[in-house]
Amino acid sequence: MPASRPLLAANWKMNPLSAGAAAELAGDVLPAAREHAGRVEVALFPPFPWLLPVARVLEGTEVGLGAQDCHWEASGAFTGEVSAAMLAGWCDWVIVGHSERRIHFGEDDGMVARKAAAGLAAGLDVILCVGEREEEFVDGRTGAVIERQLRAGLEGVEARGGRRLVVAYEPVWAIGTGRNADPDHAGRTIGLIRRTLVDVLGRPGQEVRVLYGGSVNAANVASYVGLPTCDGCLVGGASLKAAEFSRMIAEVAALPRAVAAGEEAE
Repeated sequence: MPASRPLLAANWKMNPLSAGAAAELAGDVLPAAREHAGRVEVALFPPFPWLLPVARVLEGTEVGLGAQDCHWEASGAFTGEVSAAMLAGWCDWVIVGHSERRIHFGEDDGMVARKAAAGLAAGLDVILCVGEREEEFVDGRTGAVIERQLRAGLEGVEARGGRRLVVAYEPVWAIGTGRNADPDHAGRTIGLIRRTLVDVLGRPGQEVRVLYGGSVNAANVASYVGLPTCDGCLVGGASLKAAEFSRMIAEVAALPRAVAAGEEAE
């Protein structure tokens, strides 16, 4: 069942180019986030170097702070990596399994699972991303791909840890392309994700929030968050424009909340 307060998670990816610009962007989003805090949960995910300056801006607010990735080991000889244990205590969230990590950096389902487990073990809330490529979508394999990625990603996730887990459905062909998924397709796929969560985690799986991501903007965000199966959105490019992201917060805040999960999955 969708949560009473939807989540809008802003994945800034490798942007912006300076600490000052990152702090300014966070500050410009705060008025809308504060105004609608009772209706919408907001979390910002800047690049690693900008976590501290953004944390300073967000201090004392209800806006969450998250990292875009983590390593599964707490420490060790892993040059260039940042562990979930290092993020814990001053970050609230971490994203794992984003398609850009899978495609450009060769992350497989096993690595994603270890990252998810490490994030939860460190006390972070984890957004686990799943999504099919365009050829898989065209071939009608969305359901099989999503179920495989999700079951593998949940390996090692204990039921009690599932309460701090969020799953983001992000079709790869919709990320950064301007080709957002049809809301009916998104709703059916989120329905599959929900059933798989319950099958793997039992009753706690019902408490896991499920988001949509992929070319989400102020014009279409309501069509996803308004689905009876959807708990919010993981937002990419639109979150880099403070005015656009602020409009998204307002659009979601104006929606009535659904009371039950809905459509069947493909």
